[in-house]
Amino acid sequence: MRIAVLNGPNLNLLGEREPEIYGRTSLKELEAMVRAEAGRLGVTLDWLQTNHEGALVEAVQGLRGRADGALINAAALSHTSLALRDALLAVQIPFVEVHLSNIFAREPERRQSRIADLATGIIAGFGPQSYLLGLNAIVQRLRAA
Repeated sequence: MRIAVLNGPNLNLLGEREPEIYGRTSLKELEAMVRAEAGRLGVTLDWLQTNHEGALVEAVQGLRGRADGALINAAALSHTSLALRDALLAVQIPFVEVHLSNIFAREPERRQSRIADLATGIIAGFGPQSYLLGLNAIVQRLRAA
């Protein structure tokens, strides 16, 4: 089983940017944690972070036939990107939307997601654990299908 993890804008600054919201774990450390869990689960993991909406859209388009499922933290693009939504609609791959912070307890503009209704599920507010919970959830869902 192959799972893609797609990370959006500014997540490359994890550990430095607003640690009171996002924590002190770097993206590299987060990737290592998720890869270790993927190994434990016996799944292959692809990892991408981009600050560019078009690159994230192209990554989603490339999932068809290449990944069984995905974790997607589109970051701020979760709240704004119809292009990302359209790509997810076109590809129709099962995914879990993950967020480090609880987006529903933040500023009003962050409390909605343009991709949430397309997701198999959403996990938000558990810091790095959000990714581990999301990975376990999508793998269990795919194995049950």
